[in-house]
Amino acid sequence: NSRGSSYLLKDSIPITEFSASGPFEGHDLLRRGFTSVKNELLPSHPLELSEKNFQLNQDKTNFATLRNIQGLHAPLKLQMEFRAVKQVQRLPFLHSSNIALDTLRGNDECIGFEDILNDPSQSEVMGEPHMMMEYKLGLL
Repeated sequence: NSRGSSYLLKDSIPITEFSASGPFEGHDLLRRGFTSVKNELLPSHPLELSEKNFQLNQDKTNFATLRNIQGLHAPLKLQMEFRAVKQVQRLPFLHSSNIALDTLRGNDECIGFEDILNDPSQSEVMGEPHMMMEYKLGLL
């Protein structure tokens, strides 16, 4: 009955941010940095893909185990709670700690790399609040 669990996990995969792309849209250097063809083709290290997908793979394993032990309702309830918690966010120019999501996953008592040295993707440079809100709302 793997079809049911794959259906449950399909909706839990985070979708990357889509933007309206046209024939004349260029690369946004301020938000995405410089492009490199080599980085787009190959990962810089063999474990990079594994590390990027670690949380997703761990969630899939936990949902499959939970379904085998407690039935279909347990992973469904947990996924609904994950979605509800992910919808609560701060304004785009403020850093969010996502403490409720960490609590649901059981990571609230774990000290990791991002707790000490912070996540490299989360820089301390704050952008212009009005421009970031207009971008999020699709006005820019």
